[in-house]
Amino acid sequence: MDLTPKVTFLGMTFDVTLMIGTVASALIVMLIMFLLTRRLSMRPSGRQNLMEYIIDFISGITGMMLEKKESARYLSFALTTFLFVLVANLLGVVVMVTATAHGPIPSLGITSALLKTTDSVSWFKSPTSDINVTVAMAGAIFIYSHFAGIKKSPTGYLGHYVKPFWWMLPIHLIDEVSKPATHALRLWANIFAGEVLILILRGGAFYFTAVPLFAWMGFSVFVGCIQAYIFTVLAMVYISQKVGEE
Repeated sequence: MDLTPKVTFLGMTFDVTLMIGTVASALIVMLIMFLLTRRLSMRPSGRQNLMEYIIDFISGITGMMLEKKESARYLSFALTTFLFVLVANLLGVVVMVTATAHGPIPSLGITSALLKTTDSVSWFKSPTSDINVTVAMAGAIFIYSHFAGIKKSPTGYLGHYVKPFWWMLPIHLIDEVSKPATHALRLWANIFAGEVLILILRGGAFYFTAVPLFAWMGFSVFVGCIQAYIFTVLAMVYISQKVGEE
C-alpha cells in the first residue's frame, strides 16, 4: 500500500496528491487551449483544425440535448468539463510518481508508524480516481443545473415538480438525489479500478506482467476517454432537463 501525503486545515484533511493532480489537469487544459487557439486564420490547418474538430465534437454533445441557440450558451461549459475530466482520467495512466520513503514527514501525515507498513509514498495520481473529487464535480453540476432552471423560468421549474401530480413529488426528489450519486460513482469506479490494477501489475515481476500492464494501460486510456464523454453527456442531460423548452 502506498502512502499519500496529507495536510490538515480547519479540521479538514486534504490529500496532496489530489491537489497536485487537479492543478496539473487545469494547467494542462489551459495550455492545450492556448496552443490550439493561437494564430487563427480563415484557412485553418494543423492545430486550428484540431481545435475546430474538438469544438464540433462538443457542439454535437450540446446539440443533442438543447435547441441550437440554447446549446451555444453551454458550449464552453461542456468543452471545459470534457477536457478537464479527460486529462484528469489519463494522468494516472500516463504518469504515476512514487518515491521510496527515506524518513517521516509529520507535517504531511507521513509518520514512522505508517512507514513501517509501506514501501513508497505516492505523490501523483488521477484526481478522478478519488471519490471526493467526482462527488464534488457531480454535486457542482447538480447545483448549477437547478440554478439554471430557476433562473430561466421559476414557475416552469416549480411546475415540473408539483403540477403533474403532487403525490409524485417524493419520487421526483429521489430521482434528483440519485443523479449526482450515480454521476459521481460511475466515473470514480472506472478510473479507480483501472489505477488499482495498474499498481498491482507494476508490483509484479516485470517479465511476467509487462505485456498485461501495457495492454491494460492502453485499455485504460480508452476507458478514460469514454468516461470523459459519458460524464459530459450526463452533465448536459441534467442541465437540459432544467432549461429545455419542453
